[in-house]
Amino acid sequence: MSEDQATETVPERLIRATIELIAQQGPSAIKARSVASASGLSTMVVYHHFGGIPELMRAVVDQAFTDFGRALADVPVTDDPVADLFAMALTCRDVAQQNPHLYDLMFGLSTRATYRPLSDADLRLSGHSPAFQSAYVHLVAASERLVNSGRICPEAVEVVAAQLWSFVHGYVTLELAGHFTEFDDPAGQVLLPMGITFAVGLGDTRERATISHAAVVAGTGLHSRRSG
Repeated sequence: MSEDQATETVPERLIRATIELIAQQGPSAIKARSVASASGLSTMVVYHHFGGIPELMRAVVDQAFTDFGRALADVPVTDDPVADLFAMALTCRDVAQQNPHLYDLMFGLSTRATYRPLSDADLRLSGHSPAFQSAYVHLVAASERLVNSGRICPEAVEVVAAQLWSFVHGYVTLELAGHFTEFDDPAGQVLLPMGITFAVGLGDTRERATISHAAVVAGTGLHSRRSG
């Protein structure tokens, strides 16, 4: 057992075991018995800490958004806001590809099989949950740096952030669904040019936008990677 595992609480242990099961088998495989077996605990422990599988799944989604927020927070802040936003887009893609089933679940794209519905307004959905907002705030901050940089036409920060999130999330969702299999390098051939077009559409020059995106590509080795 690693040091991190030794310091985990029981709920954290259950959540991490569930995330691993989702990665391996998808959300339909999540049952109290399978989670208990994967975590080395009893099924009663699952019910004691979460009440049931729907509540556990919501905790898993919240944890996934928390981890997503940490990944965005780890993206370096530079003096080039366009490059920073593209680096965030690639980070979002990386997070999604590490656990596609979990990413789908985070945004309500996966079936919940026979899980009973939650009794509230399903706050786990993107745009409503506090966990999502805690991750989204990093995108808003980066968008604010772009707006304040003078590189684009004056625009409301929340509008820029929403537009950026829409195109990145849309791309990631389509790539996970296999819509870009005809491309050898979908991120380089689709996401990269789309990012440049997005920046130019906001008012940046194509030359500056291309330089910014090229700097991120050089730092990440994007063109040397192929989608998994």
